[in-house]
Amino acid sequence: MASDEQVIDGAEGDGVRRRDFINIAAVSFAGVGAVAVALPLINQMNPSADVLAQATTEVDLSAIQEGQSIKTVFRSQPLFVRHLTAKEIQEADAVDAASLRDPQTLEERTVDGKKQWLVTMGVCTHLGCVPLGAGEGENKGEFGGYFCPCHGSSYDTAARIRKGPAPKNLEVPAYSYTSDTAILVG
Repeated sequence: MASDEQVIDGAEGDGVRRRDFINIAAVSFAGVGAVAVALPLINQMNPSADVLAQATTEVDLSAIQEGQSIKTVFRSQPLFVRHLTAKEIQEADAVDAASLRDPQTLEERTVDGKKQWLVTMGVCTHLGCVPLGAGEGENKGEFGGYFCPCHGSSYDTAARIRKGPAPKNLEVPAYSYTSDTAILVG
């Protein structure tokens, strides 16, 4: 009978080892399947090739006259570049920043030593409309900056919100000067 017990013990030992192998194989197969499903889901959150191609925009400032604004495109959104006049700079500096809804001075919104150049995204912070004021002859609103025709938000010459439902100033994107007459946005 001792030999029968050994066979039973041997069978149980083999069965436990096979069961462990099957469990490990099943868990491994499920893990590989989870990774195979997760990678495409995570990868689809990366920016598309057309967005990456527009990751930076270079703007030539030499053609922009004092008092003039231009519209260009940065990451598929409008970008406003404005060459402020001495009067516009003076008007912006005369406003007490603490009295504003989104308090910022003109110095905080421009690069040191280049106070005459204001670079902002051309998207109203209320609901994403494109404000007027960057094109020739467009309505600049009662504060001489930009006017959003969708809901009546008015921005001053420093693109700070002064009136209307917009909660924040027009966004100033990251940019740097590549020369005295060119900037790189992004």
